[in-house]
Amino acid sequence: MSLLLSVSLVACGGGGSSSAPPTGGGGAPTPTPTSSACSLSARQDFADQVLNEWYLFPDLLATVNRATVGNLDDYLDARVAPARAANRDRFFTFATSIAEENALINSGSSAGFGIRLSYDTANRRLFVVEAYEGAAGLAAGLDRGTEITAIGTSAANLQSVSALFASGGAQAVADALGPSTAGTTRVLRFTPAGGTSQERSVTKTDFALDPVSDRYGGLILNDGGKRVGYINLRTFIIADAANQLRSAFAQFAAQGVTELIIDFRYNGGGLIDVSDVFGDLLGRGRTGQVWSRTVLRASKSAENETRLFQAEPNAIAPTKVAVITTGASASASELVTNSLIPYLGSNLALVGANSFGKPVGQFGFDLASCDLRVRAVVFQTVNANNQGEYYTGLAGVMPNTCRAGDDITRPLGDPREASIAAALDFLGGRACTPITAGGADGIAGGLEQGQAARQGLSLPERQPLQPRRPNPAQHELPGLF
Repeated sequence: MSLLLSVSLVACGGGGSSSAPPTGGGGAPTPTPTSSACSLSARQDFADQVLNEWYLFPDLLATVNRATVGNLDDYLDARVAPARAANRDRFFTFATSIAEENALINSGSSAGFGIRLSYDTANRRLFVVEAYEGAAGLAAGLDRGTEITAIGTSAANLQSVSALFASGGAQAVADALGPSTAGTTRVLRFTPAGGTSQERSVTKTDFALDPVSDRYGGLILNDGGKRVGYINLRTFIIADAANQLRSAFAQFAAQGVTELIIDFRYNGGGLIDVSDVFGDLLGRGRTGQVWSRTVLRASKSAENETRLFQAEPNAIAPTKVAVITTGASASASELVTNSLIPYLGSNLALVGANSFGKPVGQFGFDLASCDLRVRAVVFQTVNANNQGEYYTGLAGVMPNTCRAGDDITRPLGDPREASIAAALDFLGGRACTPITAGGADGIAGGLEQGQAARQGLSLPERQPLQPRRPNPAQHELPGLF
């Protein structure tokens, strides 16, 4: 068993990782496996070894009759079911492919249309909430606010989205969009925001999962003559996100920005290394002070860590910050927000809707011979004041909250967009309506939403379109196709 201690995840559907070399538990290379070496029983043995030794909530593990489950995913779900019932592990422990996850982290690319989709759970309408630059979807006219109304492999067999939802729910729509492989072609009928219906044939290609958009990732907004920094981070999972953040903060530092809007509305988390850099960029003058702490179970307390602010040339010293979240905002995005509380106090606000509520993270444990990585909840993160109990979202612990909608009819980065406008109101000292604490609302995200749908659980008004078994990119960027 190879323990990737440096590959620490804090994301909604599965996590985030570090691109640093693996440490600990190495050993000699594993020989080419036989079929029995990678049998379900062997993989269950490996999963049990991981959970029994490392799981953060050892008292919330179930004993499972192996004969009752037919695959490793269901087995892991059953073993951590008590923790899930206690709202501690909402499908954060799972199995994935080592090769696919490492490729995602290191290449920063995926195959698809390059769009993120959410659907109205009441009316079964499918919308594009974000589009990646350089991808096939945006080139075809699919951008934020576009409604997709029909899907087919050709113009002759288009099926309406409403009919797909009626026949098989979200999974039927995901299936209709086809596999995440380059060369897959679909004909889509769609209506851009403010436009007219059209049909286009769109082919999936490899595209860059740019963490900081070239269009709206880092902007300086003018609010009545005051310069306000706006940073939108799509994901923490791409290793290059740290350098892209540094570039964005360079312009903030150069123009003397001290008030900031951080937009995490669809950010399900990712690499702890990236969240640490984000903290450093917000920590001018705080080098050596506590940014966050990582706390493991009592038997693994020797692995606990305290992360201190480190010097970054482009760091700023923010005086007031508004963080935009939705129910899709989780883990690393919540870690950054929670870690700001001790330093900003009443000058910090959560804007939009309550966040998901995931103050825990995963380590990756590899059975390399079987291309198996078990992501297990192993640690909790707390801020400098040792606060980290936000399992029902950050709204209950933040000094200020301001409720606002996610207005997909306006581009991200637009000061008139509802959540950005509310963030500017907070920064400007104008009144707002508080967010109701006690659970994530608004658009929700992550693997656990697809699982919840499969189990018939209640869902928010709008959520990412997510297949039952998402690929590594969809784990980290819910709604990606």
